[in-house]
Amino acid sequence: MKKQLLLFIMAGIIGLSLSAQDDEGSQSRESMAVDATATQWSFQLGYQWMPDYHQDMINDTTTRPLGLDNYLQLRIVAPIPLKGFTILPRLTIRHYEDLQNGKSGFGNTELFALIVPGFSDWGSGRAGIGPLVTFPGNPDVAKKEWGYGFAAAIVNNSGNWFYGLLFTQSFRAVDPNAIPPEETDVNPLGIAPFLNYRFGKTGIYLQTADIVALYDWTSNGFYLPIGLRLGKVWVWEKSSLNVYGEYRTSAVYKNWQGSAVKNSYRVNVSYTIPVGR
Repeated sequence: MKKQLLLFIMAGIIGLSLSAQDDEGSQSRESMAVDATATQWSFQLGYQWMPDYHQDMINDTTTRPLGLDNYLQLRIVAPIPLKGFTILPRLTIRHYEDLQNGKSGFGNTELFALIVPGFSDWGSGRAGIGPLVTFPGNPDVAKKEWGYGFAAAIVNNSGNWFYGLLFTQSFRAVDPNAIPPEETDVNPLGIAPFLNYRFGKTGIYLQTADIVALYDWTSNGFYLPIGLRLGKVWVWEKSSLNVYGEYRTSAVYKNWQGSAVKNSYRVNVSYTIPVGR
């Protein structure tokens, strides 16, 4: 079942990339400023505040667990353009805080290298796939273990619209014999669709929030957040600045056994430098 679903997703990405190439054209600088797959240096700093969570009953005896209160995120993308393909190494570092118990610390740092072959970059968008590694974090706020896996993305720009799909699948780098029977070494599958609309040349845009739908292979639980992002892009000759605010809540979570945020707020600043500018 797991392999079949992953193969289905990969086939869907390939199909979408082929159909998107029919809309081939150049990508605007305004679109690049909000595009995580564009060939550009990117320096991002964000703060997310999650003041309250749903506390319903998961079953007859267990209350839904609470999540962390907030985190500060630093993300850096350092592009490596090569002949025939481009590699986009992306490093994400988060510092979490749990106000309930006074604990704080760094979460599982993530290193992802998106590989975009030349044939899957059609100017107005692109598709790629690459390896993903997560480093051990502070056990007070994260898992103290390594992880590995892969992630893929496909994005396209058409007029004032920018849209795409990202997904990740990682695995716990632990001894399978040491895992309790009710657990697994397969982390939840993450699926993140997005849709962005730019209001002409104003630099203002409206986008779906950071919506990462999760599917738990063990419990068959499904989690879907929903929300909106409002931002503005400033484009200069050799760089761009993207500032946005975001609100998010949980839309589908009843059969999900983890935490489900009720209200989440995020502010983010990104500075990008396209390669070759």
